[in-house]
Amino acid sequence: MSPVVMHTVARLMAPVLLLVSLVLAVRGHDIPGGGFVGGLMAATAFALLMVAFGRPAARKQLRVHPTRLAAAGLLVALFSGVPSMMEGRPFLSGIWGRLPVPGTDGLKVGTPQLFDLGIYLVVLGTAMCFILGMARGEDTTAPEMGG
Repeated sequence: MSPVVMHTVARLMAPVLLLVSLVLAVRGHDIPGGGFVGGLMAATAFALLMVAFGRPAARKQLRVHPTRLAAAGLLVALFSGVPSMMEGRPFLSGIWGRLPVPGTDGLKVGTPQLFDLGIYLVVLGTAMCFILGMARGEDTTAPEMGG
């Protein structure tokens, strides 16, 4: 494939893949969402950018170190269980409420959505650590036996 075609496809498709990843995170395969598959889709968008423009360009577009993304996601996922404990319910029990939005009966929000956001960030960060690490060209195989 021509570099011009690859660059054009990547520039057009990466934002679409990121948008689809957000849709999947909010409304995944089952309500309340699909943080895991959304994170994988976002990592696919950045992997496409890496293939088209190189590792430094993809890393620059990510803007946050992947390890920090994964750590922040883990904290968000763990924090999503605190509100239920504060109400005397089991850890990670879903708590739902409504945010007032003009023109509607309110936006339904809950701790499961916060958990999915955390999973989204963990999966994106972990996948990008793996993808960017593989792109570095380091030999990750075991050393050969014998000599």
